[in-house]
Amino acid sequence: QVQLVESGGDLVQPGGSLRLSCAASGRHFDYYSIGWFRQVPGKEREGVSCISSSDGRTYYTDSVKGRFTISRDNAKNTVYLHMNSLQPEDTAVYYCGIPYGGDCLRAERAEFGSWGQGTQVTVSS
Repeated sequence: QVQLVESGGDLVQPGGSLRLSCAASGRHFDYYSIGWFRQVPGKEREGVSCISSSDGRTYYTDSVKGRFTISRDNAKNTVYLHMNSLQPEDTAVYYCGIPYGGDCLRAERAEFGSWGQGTQVTVSS
């Protein structure tokens, strides 16, 4: 069983950048596809990004394409979400998680079997 802990959330001005980290404990981290989703109170969770375990293929929701980059360092059991050109609409709690079936297509629909405690990202001037 892999457990996930997110960090790196902060208050940032529009146009700013942040790097979120998702640190995993447990065995065989490299076996798992890992994704990020975000949630705003009163709204449904939104799948943001995912990186496949098998081939490193990445997925991004349309609203973050060209601004966010997901990467993983299996030696450090960590997945990163690099976020640039942040906008107020990116404000949310960001969670990293393991999509059902380890399938990034499930992450697109924000269908995760397990996730961490989340980290708050606030974009405001």
